[in-house]
Amino acid sequence: MNPFSRFSATVTAVAAVVLAAVSAHGQTAGPSDAQIAAIVVTANQVDIDAGKLAESKSTNADVKSFAKMMVTDHTGVNKSATDLAAKLKLTPEDNPTAQSLKKGGEDNVANLKTLSGAAFDKAYVDHEVAYHQQVIDAMDKTLIPNARNAELKALLVKVRPAFVAHLEHAKSLQGTLQKKAGVAHSHTPA
Repeated sequence: MNPFSRFSATVTAVAAVVLAAVSAHGQTAGPSDAQIAAIVVTANQVDIDAGKLAESKSTNADVKSFAKMMVTDHTGVNKSATDLAAKLKLTPEDNPTAQSLKKGGEDNVANLKTLSGAAFDKAYVDHEVAYHQQVIDAMDKTLIPNARNAELKALLVKVRPAFVAHLEHAKSLQGTLQKKAGVAHSHTPA
């Protein structure tokens, strides 16, 4: 399977997980606060793991810088979420959405480990764009509306703009990488 096919499969899997969560929870009472806590921690850990790999594997300074920011920011969100869960005596409850996010993250990291150079950078950044969009959609349609505890809901609302900023940064980086790839192809002898 070529890198683009693997990336497409990963994005499709992430989209399916988030849409399944939204659909399933849209027809029921929705996820509990304990399940939301598990989803939040898992979603952040997925991005931390991919970011750590990109920090160590990418040769592009902009990609490395973005990856470092992902690790730092998502580690901070996870600390806030776990601190709040402890304060509320809320034990994150594993659930199919969190399990699917974890599996999707593991699959993404496994795919990224097979790539190098510009192909690695493109796959990492493309995944970050798709992943942040899906997480924002899940926050808007499922997590924030279903959070029952006011402090948990407030945390989700507070961190949402950072996810939007990450998405915009990833899109900008994606455009830069596409331009560099276009320049590289235009200078290749025929």
